[in-house]
This record gives sequence, structure tokens and C-alpha cells, in this order.
Amino acid sequence: MARMRDYYVKDVAPALMKKFNYKSVMQIPKLEKIVVNVGAGEARDNPKVIDAILADLGKITGQKAIPCKAKKSVANFKLREGMTIGAKVTLRGETMYEFLDRLFNIALPRVRDFRGINPNGFDGRGNYNMGLREQLLFPEIDYDKIDKVRGMDICFVTTANTDEEARELLALMGAPFAK
Repeated sequence: MARMRDYYVKDVAPALMKKFNYKSVMQIPKLEKIVVNVGAGEARDNPKVIDAILADLGKITGQKAIPCKAKKSVANFKLREGMTIGAKVTLRGETMYEFLDRLFNIALPRVRDFRGINPNGFDGRGNYNMGLREQLLFPEIDYDKIDKVRGMDICFVTTANTDEEARELLALMGAPFAK
């Protein structure tokens, strides 16, 4: 899927350079990484849940997921430090662009009553966060083989300095922002 990176170089970068009047090509913001995170509180009772999450994330992203452990003990949640409570994948390079292409062009249009993603998910430093309610949006996941519908958080980390630059970068890369 080198075409997404080629698209960035040929179309996105010159458009950003022109719009924001950058003096150098090194000032043009680019996508650094995408982090896909699934939190599973029920994993403290049933350790097999993590195996299912790791398998699902591996199918969705095409990269092996790593389990995440609790940093602190919280008595109210019956959680001890070191217990596995989620999984994450950090995508860079070609796998990142391939995932981005599948997310924007295949998975998001499958959401019922989809009107676009929330344009207010920026953090003030040029990064964008969004959540999905179910992993079934991705065609790699077979409905009959999942044990429970789980959501995921997706974080787009860019080199942009402002939210406006990051919004323009993601929009030019195909992000379907709501009007």
C-alpha cells in the first residue's frame, strides 16, 4: 500500500505547504504514528479475554499487539498493580498508512448513520483521538468468532504544532470529518 505514502508526497505535502506558507519542506506536518488501544476491565476476572483482544488487534492492524498492565492498584476496582487490563498496537511506516486507508475508506463508512468523525478530538498539540464502539467495523473480524463486542481508542500522532494544521493534514489524507 505504498500509494497512501505516495499520495502524501504528491498531493498532501504541497497543499499544506501552500496553505500555511511554510519556508522549508521540513516544516510540513506529517503523521508520525497511530496507536490503537483496547481497554478491558473484565480481563481481571477472565484472563482469556486478553488473548481474544490480542488476536483481534493483530487481525485488524496486521501487527502483533502487546498487553498493557495496570500501573497502580485500585481497591474500588479490585485491581492490583501488574494485572493485564488491555492491549495496544503502535503503527508506523507502511502498516500505519495501510491501516489509515482501511479505517477511512472501509471501516468508518460501515458505521450505521455515519455523518463523519468528531472534529473536536484534537488535544491542542496537533494530535487527534477518536473512539470506535465495536471492532466489527473491520472486515477482517468474523462476527461468529468474537466473544464480545469491544470498542477501541485510536490516536493519530502528528508532527503538527497546532490543531488547525493537524486537522488539515488528516482531512487531506481522507479523514471524513463531520461538517
